[in-house]
Amino acid sequence: MKKIFFLLAFFTLVNSSFSQIHDPVKWSTSAEKISDTEYDLITTATIEAKWHLYSQNVPADGPIPTSFLFKKGADFKLVGKTSEEKGVTVHDPVFDMEIKYFENKAVFKQRVKINNSKAFKILGEVEFMVCDDASCLPPTTIDLTFLIPENKATAAIANTDESKEVAVDTTDTIEVSEATVVQNKEVAKVIAATNSNKTSNKSLLTIFIIAFFSGFAALLTPCVFPMIPMTVSFFTKQSKSKAEGVRNAIIYGISIVIIYVLLGLLVSAIFGADALNALSTNVWFNVIFFLLLVVFAVSFLGAFEIVLPSSWGTKVDAQADRGGIIGIFFMALALAIVSFSCTGPIVGTLLVEAAAGGNQIGPIVGMLGFSLALAIPFALFAAFPGWLNSLPKSGGWLNTVKVVLGFLELALAFKFLSNADLVLQLHWLEREVFLSIWITIFMALAFYLFGKIQLPHDSPLTHISVGRLSLGMLSLAFAIYMIPGLWGAPLNLISAFPPAQHYSESPYGVGFSRMNSGISFVENMEIPDGAHLMPPHNILAFNDYDKGLAYAKKVNKPVMIDFTGHACVNCRKMEQNVWPKDEILPILKNEVVLISLYVDDKRPLADGEEIESKLYPGKKLKYIGQKWSEFQIIRYGANAQPFYVLMDHNEENLTEPVAYTPNVEEYHNWLKKGIANFK
Repeated sequence: MKKIFFLLAFFTLVNSSFSQIHDPVKWSTSAEKISDTEYDLITTATIEAKWHLYSQNVPADGPIPTSFLFKKGADFKLVGKTSEEKGVTVHDPVFDMEIKYFENKAVFKQRVKINNSKAFKILGEVEFMVCDDASCLPPTTIDLTFLIPENKATAAIANTDESKEVAVDTTDTIEVSEATVVQNKEVAKVIAATNSNKTSNKSLLTIFIIAFFSGFAALLTPCVFPMIPMTVSFFTKQSKSKAEGVRNAIIYGISIVIIYVLLGLLVSAIFGADALNALSTNVWFNVIFFLLLVVFAVSFLGAFEIVLPSSWGTKVDAQADRGGIIGIFFMALALAIVSFSCTGPIVGTLLVEAAAGGNQIGPIVGMLGFSLALAIPFALFAAFPGWLNSLPKSGGWLNTVKVVLGFLELALAFKFLSNADLVLQLHWLEREVFLSIWITIFMALAFYLFGKIQLPHDSPLTHISVGRLSLGMLSLAFAIYMIPGLWGAPLNLISAFPPAQHYSESPYGVGFSRMNSGISFVENMEIPDGAHLMPPHNILAFNDYDKGLAYAKKVNKPVMIDFTGHACVNCRKMEQNVWPKDEILPILKNEVVLISLYVDDKRPLADGEEIESKLYPGKKLKYIGQKWSEFQIIRYGANAQPFYVLMDHNEENLTEPVAYTPNVEEYHNWLKKGIANFK
């Protein structure tokens, strides 16, 4: 009977007029001998064009990563972690993080140590998620089998004392690699699915531009700016001709670039790509970065100065006196050491930001941009000393620049603390708290620029310059702009920095009440059993199919099924960009009953609700997401999300289902057509 049902279901899927069953990844396994006692278990994923498979190392609040689990046995022991290829790393502007995935093909390797001479099998499984530019598929689990051939050499080793060390405790049934699935605890974020190469280039370009302007900011600090005329004077006196002066100036500028790029190379070499990728999600790294940036900020505000040992400067100065190219290089190194109290916090912040993105080239690109901005003015003024007359004189304004940078670093520090709070789901730094801190920081910055606050190294302020007044007004305007965010405003200009709107003390906005939500309720304005309001648009929604259908019959409205996923790329795009539109939102609130079914919901089914799979006889559905995923496949012949269905109370379609529909007019026409057919 089960086989007959399965064949009927399969026939229905194949002949469905809107069938969209996708199976874009094919998996194969092999075992490669490394030595008499070690093998690499190789898992190869062949990926169809336009689809991409996510890495094992995906930041928290991103898509579901690929993960491998290996069943323990006395014949082998896992060595290290499952490795993967380089893949493609793209920067997601909404997440403000680097996300790695694979296209066309991906190879994963797990080293194992063998202590059995006979042939045997190693069993495992891989759970993965794939997306294309229009949809994501629900998480899928595939069984893996690796065949280890007979090996006589292993028998001899197995009799030695070393074999005792290899023995595996079989008390536990499953050993999990570090790539265990990370559950998405924060839902309402979007994963940008764009062209990988262009996006990667764009992210590095962004790092370069930010670093370049940071270099100019460092140039305007009291530790660096006064060094310009001193350096120019040195080259003018030492150079026998103008041509020699230009040559020495260029060498000096190139030396500055080399010194800082070497620093970026050092950071990349020490951490490596995997470690850099982990920085954005590791709680301790984020907390350390927070404390580090607070120290930098307090230093810039004037509490103390961060300086390198004076002996370093003395030794470098001695080398600079040697003359020639070597002497010029050490002059550049002396500049880096002497100006460290001002440039150190900026360089440290840039390295933290670039490294936390997970891109190994990021620190190098950041230091290249920073050093170019720092080197170009020194080289130009050294080559053309006459330009010095156009420079403003040193004064208190240099310390003002330093203090402004301190306020900005303090604001950035709380972004890292927020990352740690989100990963741990502590709810200590929810959206309102985060915004309150930022509003306070930028208000304080405005008062400082207006001369109402004075810090230790400030010069007496007799008047406010136009530039200072303008910057103060800009800071004040920014602080005022953030205030409505405390009441639920989206704040699109800074959407990548504060926590998402639902990670909040009041996810529906301060002062929310059902009376003004715009939703028609029955039963004295009570939310029906099994329903909830989806923030931030307050759409009444069910996550249970039966309860949603029963409510639709009660209020005599058509049903809209939303097959979605917590880690679905375009589901969030639809919810953020299409659903809030004036012509769409009233329909979702008042004219249909929305049932959102999450196909990647990892919560286990309640006791007694576990059911046998109809697509894979012999396997049981353990999770809520598996239940809704199979329901979508059998009923509608589709397995991609988002997927929208309008149906009547007899569960008959009112119009043909649609998938990702970013065109608002097209989506509106689809809704109106289905509702008209219901009436």
